[in-house]
Amino acid sequence: MTPLDQRILDLVRPLVEAQGFDLVRVRVTGTKTKTLQVMAERPDRTMSAEDCARLSRALSPALDAADPIPGGYVLEVSSPGIDRPLVRPRDFEDWAGRAAKIELNRMIEGRKNFRGVLAGIDDGKVAFDIDGETQTALFPFDWIANAKLVLTDALIKESLKAGKTPTHEQETSHGDHR
Repeated sequence: MTPLDQRILDLVRPLVEAQGFDLVRVRVTGTKTKTLQVMAERPDRTMSAEDCARLSRALSPALDAADPIPGGYVLEVSSPGIDRPLVRPRDFEDWAGRAAKIELNRMIEGRKNFRGVLAGIDDGKVAFDIDGETQTALFPFDWIANAKLVLTDALIKESLKAGKTPTHEQETSHGDHR
């Protein structure tokens, strides 16, 4: 997480929680046109398009006042989606037993990318059953650059059963309103 992402996370977390949502991720992307992605969900892991719009309206005044990103940007409020990113330690525990991809920020035995099944958290480390390996790997949380669930038929079926579909709401131009 960049220092800018952390400042924005500190700004929006209380606002997101005040609206009754869990903050999943904050990320600023883009170079010429920046996008501020705020990913959130209800405690039951759902997020409707109306929820995204409501949260966008709640965040906009605070973001306009704080002006955390130089220049204009697009605010995108979204759900994590079915093949959600795994960014918090609790995500690895909550989604144990599901197929995932993990990219490390360093090489381990000649590789950085791993595919397998989440096995939760063990002594503060992410436990991961790597495809083709017999022992569970333990990765320190700060070694994980990116991680996400793998879209499988079982995950899709479970998401449809729970009534979850990826949603998002975009609002253009904050900051200097370019």
